[in-house]
Amino acid sequence: MPVQQLTLHQVNQEMQQCIQNCLDCHSICLNTIGYCLQQGGHHAEPSHIKLLMDCTQSCQTSADFMLRSSQFHAQFCGACAQVCEQCAQDCDRMGNDSQMQACAEMCRRCAESCRQMAMAMA
Repeated sequence: MPVQQLTLHQVNQEMQQCIQNCLDCHSICLNTIGYCLQQGGHHAEPSHIKLLMDCTQSCQTSADFMLRSSQFHAQFCGACAQVCEQCAQDCDRMGNDSQMQACAEMCRRCAESCRQMAMAMA
């Protein structure tokens, strides 16, 4: 297999994984918003809910840009990585809570794949 095709295949695999991570992160953040509102207290702080909403939207948008092979997807993935990382840090501060830990873990996984996608296309 020529090197050029292998590289394209790897990028496609990486992009598919990044799309899946974005969709998974979108899903868990959306679910976590409902969880946080039910928990109340510091879980339901407006700044935390807004960040979860930002993460949800940025993941959906990045996935959409990649799915349609937009020339701008790398820029959106770069921004998504920043939002996901911030969201992970914010979820971590909620303490020893399995829902928040799962959300933080998924946000970090998404941030890493989005960073890789942004760098691969830079």
